[in-house]
Amino acid sequence: MSDRVLLGDIGGTNARFALLDGGTIDHVEHLKVADYPTIDDAITEFLARHAAGGAPGAAVLDIAGPIERNRGMLTNSTWVIDGAELKARFNLRSARLLNDFEAVGWSLPALHPDDLFPLGGDAAVAGAPVLVIGPGTGFGAACYLPGDGRPMVAVTEAGHATLPATTAREAAVLAKMRERFGHVSIERALSGMGLENVYRAVAAVDGVTVPPRDAAAITSAALDGSCTTSRATLDMFCAWLGAVAGNLTLTFCARGGVYIAGGIPPRFPDYFARSDFRRQFESKGRYDSYLRPIPVHLVTKPDISFLGLKSFYESVIPASGGAPTH
Repeated sequence: MSDRVLLGDIGGTNARFALLDGGTIDHVEHLKVADYPTIDDAITEFLARHAAGGAPGAAVLDIAGPIERNRGMLTNSTWVIDGAELKARFNLRSARLLNDFEAVGWSLPALHPDDLFPLGGDAAVAGAPVLVIGPGTGFGAACYLPGDGRPMVAVTEAGHATLPATTAREAAVLAKMRERFGHVSIERALSGMGLENVYRAVAAVDGVTVPPRDAAAITSAALDGSCTTSRATLDMFCAWLGAVAGNLTLTFCARGGVYIAGGIPPRFPDYFARSDFRRQFESKGRYDSYLRPIPVHLVTKPDISFLGLKSFYESVIPASGGAPTH
């Protein structure tokens, strides 16, 4: 059976596929989920375009949704993805499914300095847990645990934990959001949708009328200085992200370092570095000194999920024999 491995990074809007061949990730393609009734149809078309190298012998895919018994459903699509069915349909020796941020966690050992933008801190503690968080369409968080030669990634649903307020102004904005949502999760503020929620709440607290803006327009207006509410929104976003990152770092004792992924902060690294992110990250009272040395990096390299899928395949599959682990 072929040594080629099908890699898939499957979201509600886009399905990205690649082939791992001889240790090299190649043939990266982006397909629209809505264009295909099932994932089988998308994979069949992708593989047909790259049939010259031979059919893959295994598959590792991450999906934007929870995984149970190697089976998952996309949050924003009708696709149901079942590892056992993929294995049989494409004659694979193994087909493994991961949560999307689990794949990001597995990518961390493969990142290089030129993939990163530093955000303070000194040297990481070797062998300590490493945290990765990511505000994008939603909010993801995972922790890479090096272990004793047998690494693993702890998957979380941290985005749905309660958003904290650390200042009176944050509390006022949070109160406005609570009027709308009841429970205000981290994801309600620290995501693309979250930027829009915070923008509306800041305007309400300040008693100003602002035009409707999506996340991209809010970010643009903040960066060019054309809208004070957008600037206040982005400033609060950065500070809130620092507070949440600090909380999760303490939760996991992540002295191995913290990585910020996701689609939003890499768009404005210099602004992010000048923001209150780092101050809020370290502002934990008696544990300020614990957090101060921990290095934080912004991940600027695109498509890191494929690095994570490759790392997972090479680290875990040989030890498990391809069998799913729960």
